Amino acid sequence: MSQLLSQLVAELQAGTLKVVDLTQPLGPNTPVIGLPPIFASSPGVTIEQISRYDAPGPGWYWNTLQLGEHTGTHFDAPVHWVTGKDLPDNRCDTIPARRFVGPACVIDVSADAAADADFLLTPERILAWEAEHGRIPTGAWVLLRTDWSKRTDPAAFLNVGADGPHSPGFAKAASEFLASERDILGVGVETVGTDAGQAGTFDPPFPNHTIMHGAGKFGLASLCNLDQLPATGAVVIAAPLKIVDGSGSPLRVLAIAPA
Repeated sequence: MSQLLSQLVAELQAGTLKVVDLTQPLGPNTPVIGLPPIFASSPGVTIEQISRYDAPGPGWYWNTLQLGEHTGTHFDAPVHWVTGKDLPDNRCDTIPARRFVGPACVIDVSADAAADADFLLTPERILAWEAEHGRIPTGAWVLLRTDWSKRTDPAAFLNVGADGPHSPGFAKAASEFLASERDILGVGVETVGTDAGQAGTFDPPFPNHTIMHGAGKFGLASLCNLDQLPATGAVVIAAPLKIVDGSGSPLRVLAIAPA
């Protein structure tokens, strides 16, 4: 084992480093994004028991799962969006595994989101963050902390009004800046999807999906515990299931951070 890996194990065992779980529980009560009736929607989570130490299986317990790829804490691959459909290595089973690991840059806009559910991150706000914490490195996960995950009631989490859902996200220019000027791995959010709730009305619609996936970048949605991470200094591991031709996947997102 290399010295660096030995040191990592030692510091985890000593408690000087901690593992933070950024993943929401996945079950029948997990909120699912809604779409207008003209589009096909993803189902919620269904768990059906196969056996549980009984006649169908006396010594074992297991279940059958039914759910959409983009349910709960999940990964968006570039092929998820039409702009990324023709890129190489754009699916869950073809993306190189090394691209699932990267440094985390946590941009805290929780106060803004509390004051305005439709808050959008702008390039100016990113530059202000960099002035305090340093330039976002190539290959980073940029995580938008909104504390939206603390909305434990599904209705409050989805926050749907007469004019559609309201939740914070990225301005088009911010997604362009992160994808092209900073060459990040992808973005992560605490909301149900990586676009703002009202993004269906933007030009183009759903600009974060359009821009990020068109540039071969990834998305992480429905994260939690971002308030346990520093602005910089953590490493995120976000590896989707190796689904053949997969557009995305539920996953367990872990961060290694200073204790």
